[in-house]
Amino acid sequence: MKPNWELKNCCNHDQVVFLITVSVCAVVILALWRTFLLKPFKLVTVFLHEASHAVACKLTCGHVEGIKVNVDEGGTTQTRGGVYWLILPAGYLGSSFWGMVLILASTNLLTARIAAGCFLAALLVVLFVAKNWTLRGLCIGFILFLGVIWALQETTKVRILRYIILFIGVMNSLFSVYDIYDDLISRRVHSSDAEKFAEVCPCCNGVGWGIIWGLISLLFLCGAMYLGLVILS
Repeated sequence: MKPNWELKNCCNHDQVVFLITVSVCAVVILALWRTFLLKPFKLVTVFLHEASHAVACKLTCGHVEGIKVNVDEGGTTQTRGGVYWLILPAGYLGSSFWGMVLILASTNLLTARIAAGCFLAALLVVLFVAKNWTLRGLCIGFILFLGVIWALQETTKVRILRYIILFIGVMNSLFSVYDIYDDLISRRVHSSDAEKFAEVCPCCNGVGWGIIWGLISLLFLCGAMYLGLVILS
């Protein structure tokens, strides 16, 4: 069966449910943004940001010395070697990319299971290279959380694994855009990845790179919505 790239006869029941669920997730996230309820999910987003730096470092033959995630929603990835100008943007853009992947994975139970399994594996790996107890606690907490959700999915009528994966995906997509705005436009943190990247690629300043990365992050989110509708058609 050929993919319905033109989205003819949109929208069927599954597509409507997908659009409504993504919208509800976005509204809930924005409504609870300043509350403690979203803190674990924000820290997971920071974890994926830092993990993306680490992945870019390893893919460019560098060495990851350690990863930290702080309670104040900051984080650091200590690397040695690798291609610096690829490692720097990998945090913001990687977080947006993983958000898109998780949103798409949520469209099917099998892919949601695969995404949850890969996420659990990543948490286990990072648990052993974490440099502080905030990140270790986050890894342990989400391993237990996803384990319980998965067990409920398989043994009871509480089948919410797909929606949890979708929520984490939407959270990553929104948080990466907000983080770029907060760090680079509203208050301009001079130690941010974009400011450091501007030193390596001075054709734009940090704000300019932040805007470019923000637009790319929005494209990832829009791409996730479009491809999700194509998959469900």
